[in-house]
Amino acid sequence: MSDDPCEEERHGRIKCVVWDLDQTIWTGVLLEDATVTVKPEVVEAIEALDRLGILHSIASKNDHQAAWTQIARSGLAEMFLCPQIGWNAKSHSVQQIAEKLNIGLDTIAFVDDQEFERAEVAMACPQVLCMDPAELVEAMRTPAFQPRFRTDESRDRRQMYRNQIRRDDEEKRFVGTPDEFLSQLGLVVRIESATRADLQRAQELTIRTNQLNSTGRTYSYDDLDKSRASDDHRLYVVALDDRFGSYGKIGLVLIETSKKVWRLRLLLMSCRVMSRGVGGIVLSHLMRQARDACVELHADLVETGRNRMMQITYAFAGFREIDRADQHVTLRADLDVIPPVPPFVRLIAD
Repeated sequence: MSDDPCEEERHGRIKCVVWDLDQTIWTGVLLEDATVTVKPEVVEAIEALDRLGILHSIASKNDHQAAWTQIARSGLAEMFLCPQIGWNAKSHSVQQIAEKLNIGLDTIAFVDDQEFERAEVAMACPQVLCMDPAELVEAMRTPAFQPRFRTDESRDRRQMYRNQIRRDDEEKRFVGTPDEFLSQLGLVVRIESATRADLQRAQELTIRTNQLNSTGRTYSYDDLDKSRASDDHRLYVVALDDRFGSYGKIGLVLIETSKKVWRLRLLLMSCRVMSRGVGGIVLSHLMRQARDACVELHADLVETGRNRMMQITYAFAGFREIDRADQHVTLRADLDVIPPVPPFVRLIAD
């Protein structure tokens, strides 16, 4: 286990590559040249990164209709999520992509042949990794582009994000309350004891998740395997499905058990399910388990500055502070008042 995620985050830090178009994805300038040709080496790079679970988008100053027609002709349209094609500053486009995909700017690589455009993005978004197209092949060999493991979730990540975009579009059109929208999604939450086959994805979650990680700590494969096999620990993975498809395994729970107290050492949820209330559903289930076992339920919380939403999740579930050492907080659940699972959620648990 590590309190400093820097070592682990060097592996697989990049979640999305944002591409320029003219002289980057294709040779030529679309609005000036009679023809433009997609570079074969770019197609190879896009497909290789896609297999690693790295997403792709576009930030291009171009006519949207003409550019997208050319992308569709090239057979690459399915590869790009939330493309930003227009006349805005590219830093604005990159920020829009990060917001729409709900990922941090520090997880984005920006590829553009123009030094001016790279400098503009670097100035406005210093967290973004900016590079010339000629540098990409070498960069792809670095740890930032190489996740430690290739999981089912990484293989299917692009489709999962496409499903999320469909959900978001429907939610924007929906007339009614948030709960009314959720009630027609057919949400199914699964809380299952982790198996060895889950551990690669479990480690990936601890590395990739910052905003909804209760302690900010990362766990290695070996750390998680030891906890899974330990008699005084429980390790759970959380999965979510709805009528649009599977979100995959989106949560992780680690509990240290004793005769009188269960201690929730880690609770984390993927940022993709922040609006679905899954964290509260998991806590409600754990609170009922602790009550039935006649033990107290405590939780570790480390205020990292990025996990404010996790603090709120604990508070709404009825956890209250009982001890503090700087940013390290111990919480205790009120097992006399356990929040119910929403009636529109089907909960399946071990």
